[in-house]
Amino acid sequence: MAKEIWLLRHAETEWSRNGRHTGRTDLPLLPTGEEHARLLRPQVAVHAFALVLTSPLQRAVRTCELAGLLERAERDPDLEEWDYGDYEGLTTPQIRTGVPNWTIWDHPVPGGETAEDVAARARRILDRAMSVEGDVALFSHGHFLRVLTSTWLRLGPDRGRSFGLDTGTICILGFERENRIIRVWNEPPHLVVARHERSR
Repeated sequence: MAKEIWLLRHAETEWSRNGRHTGRTDLPLLPTGEEHARLLRPQVAVHAFALVLTSPLQRAVRTCELAGLLERAERDPDLEEWDYGDYEGLTTPQIRTGVPNWTIWDHPVPGGETAEDVAARARRILDRAMSVEGDVALFSHGHFLRVLTSTWLRLGPDRGRSFGLDTGTICILGFERENRIIRVWNEPPHLVVARHERSR
């Protein structure tokens, strides 16, 4: 299959820069984030996507807009970030003062979502992406896209721990014959075209 699913993590916010868990808090992009989001436009605005979906949170919507795809995009709440509940706004070291060795992948999130809750949303998004003919672009968030990628590969949601993902980057999921693969991962926009062509 030639189908590709492009994953675009929103660009930088104050909390992403500081390592704070940013689930449903609706933060804007930093000025540097806006600059980085604009770098996505030459790579994605010219691509013939059959479907463009974005998280309704403003950091994703603004990234989509600066990338040149907002006019074609639909907002889908299933693309929102992991709900961190009581840990919203905290860093991992802060959480570990009360829960030693805590990770999002192995421990409960009081008042928030489980990994399986997030994976259920990821499955709905992937079903929607696979229901259309042609490539799909998804503007979303770090932990959610890591779970979605693990789900794409038919792994458990906790395997998202293996997919480090920076802000303002592009990833591409696809196929090698009938096998689901990662074609491009965590690439800054200016490197995507060359890497993508080599991977095909």
